[in-house]
Amino acid sequence: MLKSNCNEFISMLASKEPVPGGGGASAYVGALGVALGSMVGNLTIGKKKYEHVENEMKEMVRESYKLQEDFSMLATKDTEAFKPLAAAYKMPSGTETEKQLKEVALQTALKEAAIVPLQIAEFTVQALHLLEQFAHKGSRMVISDAGVGAAFCKAALQGSKMNVLINVKSMKDEALKAQILESLAIAYAEGAALADGIIRYVESELS
Repeated sequence: MLKSNCNEFISMLASKEPVPGGGGASAYVGALGVALGSMVGNLTIGKKKYEHVENEMKEMVRESYKLQEDFSMLATKDTEAFKPLAAAYKMPSGTETEKQLKEVALQTALKEAAIVPLQIAEFTVQALHLLEQFAHKGSRMVISDAGVGAAFCKAALQGSKMNVLINVKSMKDEALKAQILESLAIAYAEGAALADGIIRYVESELS
C-alpha cells in the first residue's frame, strides 16, 4: 500500500473508495514518523562530535528501516482486512439462516479488522522508543525532526486506537474484545507518554 507515491496515496484516501482509510493512513503517518528518526540517525553518523554513539546510531537506523517496512506491511494488511468486512455487511439478511450466516461472517471479519490497527499501535510504540533515543543522542542540528517524528507517531497511535474501537464496538466475543482493549490500553498509555515526553524534551532544547 505504501509503495505508491505520496500523491497517489492522498488521492486514494480522498476518493469514495473505503480503503485505504484511517487505518492505512495511521500506518502511513507512523512510517513517516519513524523515517524522521532514520534521518536524524543518518545525519548523526559520520560526525566526529557523535562518534561515541555511532555504532548505536547505525543499529537504531537499521531498526527504524525495519519498522518502516512493518508499517508498509500493516497498511496493506489493513486494506485486506477490510475487504471481508465490507463483503459481510453486504450479505443478505432476509431469512433467519441468512442473518446467522451474515453474523458469523461479520464477527470473523471484525476480529482481523480490530487486530491490524492494534498492531499498528504496538509498532508505533516501538517507533517512539527509537525516536526517544534519536532525540537524546542524535545531532542537535536535527533534534526538531525527532520531535516532529514523535508528533507524527502520536497521531498514528491515536488513529489506530480509533480504528480498533470502531471494530470492537460490534464484536460479540466479549473475552476477545476485552483482550484487545486491554492490549490497546497498554500500548496507548505507553506510546502517548513516550510521545509527550519526547515532544516536551525537544521543545525544551529548542527554547
